[in-house]
Amino acid sequence: MGNNPNKRNKNGKNVLYASGLALLLLVGGYSVYDYYAGNHVEIEQVIPSSGQAAAGQPSSAPASTAVSADKLNGTWNIAAASSKVYLSVTTSKETVNIVGDKVQGQWTVNLSDPAQTKGQGEVEIASLSSGNGQRDNHVKGNDYLQASAHPKATFAVAGFEGMPAEWKEGQIVPLKIKGKLNVKGIDKEVTFDSSALYEQGQLKLSGSTIVTFDDFGMKNPHAVVLAAENNLAVQLELVFTK
Repeated sequence: MGNNPNKRNKNGKNVLYASGLALLLLVGGYSVYDYYAGNHVEIEQVIPSSGQAAAGQPSSAPASTAVSADKLNGTWNIAAASSKVYLSVTTSKETVNIVGDKVQGQWTVNLSDPAQTKGQGEVEIASLSSGNGQRDNHVKGNDYLQASAHPKATFAVAGFEGMPAEWKEGQIVPLKIKGKLNVKGIDKEVTFDSSALYEQGQLKLSGSTIVTFDDFGMKNPHAVVLAAENNLAVQLELVFTK
């Protein structure tokens, strides 16, 4: 007539088993969601952020000396090993970064005639990576960047605003770089809000601009469970050497 202790123990074990299984499924499900929807790329800045050094202030040494024009003038080439381009999309979960590490280009400096200062660069679409292969294939596929038909995105500089006549070692210089961004064969006039500095024989440039998916004939990657902003941030983190 009384309760069966064996049955109670069995029921208790079933509850524990079900709870443990539910926890595993929850953790596993979140891990899968995080892998496919989360950010796996951190942006590597070549110039200290505003919290570390303000524009017009030395990035490292307290005393900065003027850099002679002959050191700055001439053509500088992007150092591929230490230069990257980033694309960033903000979703309802977080900001997801995509990095391209196959970057080429030049920056020709002429301090005595700023109109002669020019530049151009390109990134290989195939090098873009978000840390998720399936997502990357989709981004580089026919629905978005069409890497097979348009293997490179390019930027041609039309002009620099704020180019100083004199630079100092390690001093951050604010610049606006105007030009034409070409993605998928489509041109878009943009302005990169930028910072530059000369330091230990290198020119470093960090700049960002905002475009939209519509600018290049792409649809917003909005999903049922994950909303995405229509803006797409483009960030340059470049090192130049002679």
